[in-house]
Amino acid sequence: MATVRQFEDLLCWQKARELTREVYRAFNECRDLGFRDQIQRAAVSVMSNIAEGFESGTRQEFLNYLYIAKASAGEVRAQLYAAHDIGYLNIEKFKYLNSLALECSRLIASFIRALKSSDVGGLQLKKEESKQQQERDEFEAYIRKRLEEERAKHP
Repeated sequence: MATVRQFEDLLCWQKARELTREVYRAFNECRDLGFRDQIQRAAVSVMSNIAEGFESGTRQEFLNYLYIAKASAGEVRAQLYAAHDIGYLNIEKFKYLNSLALECSRLIASFIRALKSSDVGGLQLKKEESKQQQERDEFEAYIRKRLEEERAKHP
């Protein structure tokens, strides 16, 4: 059983990293620099906001960042449609990238639902050091449990 100690352990972040890598590869040669920059920045935003939210320390902040990450995944999907319509992507590449972006959205949405139903407060609660460590342990156990549930849903 893997312990979630850092954002890199999160399945939704791992999938967002894959999306970012594939978007960069797909548009590396795109001459439309404005479009290329926009879709690449949106993809990076997905993984960056998951990481930033995880590191923020409170559940509410984490949720806010997850919503931003989900919105960025939606932005990537919208831009993929434009890229296909304009002729920057063939149908196979469009379907592949769109499925990655959609999977990111679904994983983030599932994680948001799980986090919202949790009674874990997060890491930045202002209490004595021993209480903070206990809360960290509870938060990590909760995230570990949710990660395992997500992996079971998406093998």
